[in-house]
Amino acid sequence: MKLISWNVNGLRACVQKGFLEFFKEVDADVFCIQESKLQAGQIELELNGYHQYWNYAEKKGYSGVAVFTKTEPISCSYGIGKEEHDKEGRVITLEFKDFYFITVYTPNSQQELARLDYRMRWEDEFRHYVKALDKMKPVVMCGDLNVAHAEIDLKNPSTNRKNAGFTDEERNKFSELLSSGFIDTYRYFYPDKKDAYTWWSYRFNARAKNTGWRIDYFCVSERLKNRLLDAKLHPEILGSDHCPVELILKED
Repeated sequence: MKLISWNVNGLRACVQKGFLEFFKEVDADVFCIQESKLQAGQIELELNGYHQYWNYAEKKGYSGVAVFTKTEPISCSYGIGKEEHDKEGRVITLEFKDFYFITVYTPNSQQELARLDYRMRWEDEFRHYVKALDKMKPVVMCGDLNVAHAEIDLKNPSTNRKNAGFTDEERNKFSELLSSGFIDTYRYFYPDKKDAYTWWSYRFNARAKNTGWRIDYFCVSERLKNRLLDAKLHPEILGSDHCPVELILKED
C-alpha cells in the first residue's frame, strides 16, 4: 500500500508545475496534500479512480488540506472538534477497515514566535485527538508538522535554535507525541541519514545547496510496526518549496 503526502504550497500553482504528472506517475493508494490555499469551487481535479475529500480554511488563500483515495473510506471527518482550530482547514480523518488515516497541516509558530502559544494549545489538543482515535484503531498520520525534531533534521541547527520550527517547545511536543505510542517512520528506517530534508526556503538558493529542513512526516501507531516496508523522501520532485514524502505499508 503506497501513501503519499505533499505540502503543495498553493495547489493551483503546483498544478502548473507538474503536480498531475507526479500524481499519475506515483499511482498512490492514498495521496494527500497540505496548504492547498483554495476555497470550494476554485479548482476541479479529474482524478479518475479516486474519491476526493477537501477541507478549506475560512480565510481565503490560506491553509487547506485534501485527501484522494482509491478505496472509499468507512467515514470521513474534518477538523478535530475544536472551533478555534477547525476554521483553519487543517485536518482530515478517514476511517478505513484496519486504521485511521489523518492528514494534518500543523500551524506555524511564525516570525518572532508570534503564534507559539497558540501552537502549544494546538499540539496538546491534536495529540489528545489522535490518541483517542488510537484507542479504537491504529493511526497513520502524515503531513507538514512544521517542526524539525532533531538536529539531524535540519542543515543549520545551531543558528535556528529559537526559530519557528526548531524551538525546544515544538520539538518537545513532537517527542511527546512519539512517546505516546507513535513512530516517525522515516527515522525508523533511516535513523542516522543526514541531509534528508523535505522543505527548503525559496531564498538564498537553498534547495540547490540542500540547505533544508525535514518537517513533513508519516507517523504511525507502534502496533503497525510489522506492516512498515519503507519510507521515502522525493527531493527530486519540484513544484513546491516542500517535496513529497512516501510510506509503503504491507497489506494486512
